[in-house]
Amino acid sequence: MKRIIKYCVISIVVILLLAFGGFYIWSQQTYSPSKELYSLVGNVNTDNKHHWEVFEPKVNKETGIILYPGAKVEPEAYSYFAKGLANDGYTVIIPSVKFNFAIFDVDKAEQVMKSYPSIKKWYISGHSLGGASAAAYAYKNPKKIEGIIFLGSYPGNSNDFSNSNLPMLSLYAEHDGLSTLSKIKETKHLLSQDATMYEVLGGNHAQFGMYGKQKGDKKATITAKQQQDKIIEVTTKWLDAQRK
Repeated sequence: MKRIIKYCVISIVVILLLAFGGFYIWSQQTYSPSKELYSLVGNVNTDNKHHWEVFEPKVNKETGIILYPGAKVEPEAYSYFAKGLANDGYTVIIPSVKFNFAIFDVDKAEQVMKSYPSIKKWYISGHSLGGASAAAYAYKNPKKIEGIIFLGSYPGNSNDFSNSNLPMLSLYAEHDGLSTLSKIKETKHLLSQDATMYEVLGGNHAQFGMYGKQKGDKKATITAKQQQDKIIEVTTKWLDAQRK
């Protein structure tokens, strides 16, 4: 009997190790930044100690934005968007996350905030699963966050902000094949009473970053740069309005 139990335990451990190994290999098959992004942004300022992408404005460094990347999307893919916000006076940090899934690193914002003590106000943002993870952090730490910016994303059912006045900006796209218009509509009740909704006409899911096509997404009828320029414009106007 002891021998049978021993073999069962060993078999379970081997199966778990194989499952984890398979997941790890799959999680490392990431969406890389497009060539267009590098041609537009140039060199990206990477914090080599933490493996974060950092974009700082020349002046007014008191407000920061933490941007959680989408599942399996490399942080650099959001560099054009981040640089656009930095040009308007906001410090933007895009951290790397465990296994390239922000859901496994919801509290990464804590580490970012501690590394930038001079920043007085923090917003948190995220694309796709990164947005749901950002919402999870904000839900647990409402006093640390000034607002949430969703990029083709929405809160999970366990994070109901309907009784909150936390400022939110929800950017969603007409041809998003993953965070579809129906999903955005179905989860709208989870947003706060101070939520602003904006539909990017012609846009899709992948073009909230710049990393090419994504499986399951629909075809956009505007270019990636056009979508990026639009969400930068809308986001900076919304952020500037929060200052008043």
